[in-house]
Amino acid sequence: MNPHMRLLQKISLLLALVMQASCSDPESKSAAASDTDACCPPEGAAGTTAADAAAPAAFCGEHRVPEAECGICGPDRLRELPPGRGLLVRLPAPASTNQVTFVSVEEALTAEAVECPAELVLDSNRLAMVVAPVAGILREVHVDLGARVASGQPLAALGSPALAEAVTRLASSWQTLQREQRLRARQITPEKDFQQAEAEHRLAREQLRALGFTEQEIEGWLEPGRRDPSLVVRAPLDAEVIERNAIRGAWVEAGQRLFTLADRSTLRARLSLPESALSTLRIGLAVELWLDALPSRVVTGRVAWIAAEVDARTRRLLVLAEVPNPDGLLRAHMFGRARLWIGPPRATLWIPADAVHRTQGPPVVFVPREPDLFEARVVRLGRVGGQRVEVCEGLQPGESVAATGGFTLKSQLFLSRLGAGCAED
Repeated sequence: MNPHMRLLQKISLLLALVMQASCSDPESKSAAASDTDACCPPEGAAGTTAADAAAPAAFCGEHRVPEAECGICGPDRLRELPPGRGLLVRLPAPASTNQVTFVSVEEALTAEAVECPAELVLDSNRLAMVVAPVAGILREVHVDLGARVASGQPLAALGSPALAEAVTRLASSWQTLQREQRLRARQITPEKDFQQAEAEHRLAREQLRALGFTEQEIEGWLEPGRRDPSLVVRAPLDAEVIERNAIRGAWVEAGQRLFTLADRSTLRARLSLPESALSTLRIGLAVELWLDALPSRVVTGRVAWIAAEVDARTRRLLVLAEVPNPDGLLRAHMFGRARLWIGPPRATLWIPADAVHRTQGPPVVFVPREPDLFEARVVRLGRVGGQRVEVCEGLQPGESVAATGGFTLKSQLFLSRLGAGCAED
């Protein structure tokens, strides 16, 4: 090998040994730290050492949770969290949950729906107004408010001069007809007289039928000594007396309303829908109702009628739904909300409405993690059905949430607002 080459190799080796010695010297390290060409490259993340990278995250010693997840120290962070994320809340002791009950998130198949205001009304096809057919005096009143009556049952008895005149005419025409029959049999009277007597008697009977008399009653007025008639006012259908204006001994005019009868076995719900729902409506569509007076009960029905036009002022569509009322608990003019199912079934999650807690930010539920540790989790809610609420995002089927006693957890979550946050604060 060339002597010059050997010399260059020795110089290179010597320089390498010098550089290695300077790197292992503590004093030279500090000087080399400022040099961009330092021989010791940084370890771990850029600008940090491996020891710095492995250091644990800040920990809330008072509540024994990571400080970034401590809901007691920073409840306002809930506003920044998306559904499904939450903050941890630790109670002073596991016994603090004695008043808390838990339920599982319920999964159910539901269909797409549209909701609207609703009002129950009487079915006009099952409603009857009983009026006085002629002017007269009410001699008897047989029923009172709330009475259930059968079709044809007597409601009241009405006496009237017009009735007396009609019955007298019936008896007179009957006597004339009998006399003409005898004379005609002996061929003493002409045929036209017999036909006229027959027509007058028929007219007298038709007049009494129009007033409400039965054939049996009409025949009874033809018996000797029956000259004090009373018209029996009868129920036209099986129903309940919901209004009474009849008082014994009172004078009533022809056409005056005496009773109002209603068959409440089926009511109707008046629904006010947006016109955008028109394309999905059809007769027979299922309807669910939640009434203000019966919040824990779901009432079902079917669409029976859809209005022919949209209200020009409100731009809403009137729909009537038939609602069975077998136990008579429902009443006309009850208000509530209605839901019409207009789409195919899909899986939805439901929890009790009491499990949802409103904050100054998004709604949250409390999910148990340990006996004394809970997660205040942000959720996105959907429809409300009675005492339940739909959860669109933030929970999984089968998870447990605090259903009652959540005030204790909510109070602990906002404890820092009372000046009781982290001990280090």
